[in-house]
Amino acid sequence: MNNSTNTIKIAGLFGFLAVAIGAMGAHAIKPYLTDLQRQTYETAVQFHFYHTIALLVTGIWMQSKPQLPALKWAAWSFAIGILFFSGSLYLLASRELLRFSVLWMGPITPVGGVFFMLGWASLVYAAFQAAKHPSA
Repeated sequence: MNNSTNTIKIAGLFGFLAVAIGAMGAHAIKPYLTDLQRQTYETAVQFHFYHTIALLVTGIWMQSKPQLPALKWAAWSFAIGILFFSGSLYLLASRELLRFSVLWMGPITPVGGVFFMLGWASLVYAAFQAAKHPSA
């Protein structure tokens, strides 16, 4: 995400997908999931939404502070985190409904969590940089 407009567009896409995937889990595939699978799916949706909002806020902040590279790092980290963390949990929770194995996705989930943490750390760093150079 090289600019605020692209970041906001991607946040919009991720928001749309969070609603659609969440609705699918709450209605279409809910009867086919165990309680544990439902909890896993719901966790994926929650983290998908939280980090979509973080991505949107990052994009808005980029409009006023485009010179802060940490904001680009935050945006990329949140987007990759959503794909790895929530994406892997969606697949793992619905694995019985799929016609291919997704068990190899298990180790990808914590990698997504690390990207989430990098995104938040990047926002903190950007805030310190913005405070150092308030007029920039």
